[in-house]
This record gives sequence, C-alpha cells and structure tokens, in this order.
Amino acid sequence: MAPDRFRKEVEAWSKKIGVKPKQIRIQPMTRKWASCSSSGRVSFARDLVDQRKAFREYVIVHELLHLKVPNHGKLFERLLDAFVPGWEHLHELRR
Repeated sequence: MAPDRFRKEVEAWSKKIGVKPKQIRIQPMTRKWASCSSSGRVSFARDLVDQRKAFREYVIVHELLHLKVPNHGKLFERLLDAFVPGWEHLHELRR
C-alpha cells in the first residue's frame, strides 16, 4: 500500500472515531508500530503500511483513540472493543 493511501485510511478512521490529529506522520520506527503525542501528533511506522489490513486498522484505531483517552484503562478498552472487535488477538502481533 502506498503511504498516501495509508494516510487516507488514517483520515477515514479519524472521522469515524471523531478525532482530529494535528499531524499524521509516517516514518521509520524500529521499536513500535505507532505513537501518539500529547500535542496531537500521531506517528506510524513506515513498515505498518505493508501489514495486513486488520492489523493496520487495530494500530490506527489504537493510536487515534489516545486522542480521546490518554491511557489504557477500561474506557479505552471499551472503545477499542467497539471499533475493533477481537483486538486482543491483533494486540499479540505488536512489536
């Protein structure tokens, strides 16, 4: 998948979730698939672009939800359940 198509995927999920990241970055990352800063910048590993769709969506939704909920508490998990049912299995595939 081309990086610009991936960016459109992120933008589509942003609308579904109801968040507006200040910046979406696709960059080399060796230790994790993505990150979200407190200032609203969401960064994704360049390698994520080539992962299977279900895993990409899990990572995208996970990071975008941090714009609403900054921790991994019960509310975060409930929202993740709502947007990506079965995410626990996909979570096992993370770096």
